[in-house]
Amino acid sequence: MSSRDLLLAAAHEEFASRGYEGARVDAIAKKAGVNKQLVYHHFGNKEDLYGKVLESAYDGIRERERRLDLARLRPQTAMRRLIETSFDYLAENRDFVALLTDENLHKGKHMKRIVDIQRMNTPLLGTLDGILRRGAAEGVFRKGLDPLQVYVSIAGMGFFYFNNIYTLSAIFGQNLDSQEAIASRRRHVVDMLMHALRP
Repeated sequence: MSSRDLLLAAAHEEFASRGYEGARVDAIAKKAGVNKQLVYHHFGNKEDLYGKVLESAYDGIRERERRLDLARLRPQTAMRRLIETSFDYLAENRDFVALLTDENLHKGKHMKRIVDIQRMNTPLLGTLDGILRRGAAEGVFRKGLDPLQVYVSIAGMGFFYFNNIYTLSAIFGQNLDSQEAIASRRRHVVDMLMHALRP
């Protein structure tokens, strides 16, 4: 692993656990086992490093979605796979949830500085629009569904759960972080969203 990759991995962990304000460049370098000056050599400054962490985090979920090859699947199968994959990614990558929560506290200001962020994420909406249109033509989805609204609903139903899993567990007296509870929530999210798309 290169020093750049080691720093990026350490920064991902540090920013996810401490947020942008709490993360320290010294701690990132120490965790990566490299000289602090390499942070500035590879990334420029803390803010640029944070931007690279956010970009890498988004690239992770987009890459997993690309591997699904959704455009080749029947509309209902494609939609079900997208919902499942989105939920599973959040379940397996809680640091992604933490990073996005922190970035939203900063009103997305670091995200806006990432040059390729829209180019990286926009193709998903085109793919989703194609799935929805094909589904409407086949009579399995409602007509006129907005792909952005559909995607926000898909992401939101998983994100809210994992972002609030500990407070929800406390107020309802249940361990919502158990494998059984997560599997139950996954089934519910898939069923609810698939039903919402029907004519």
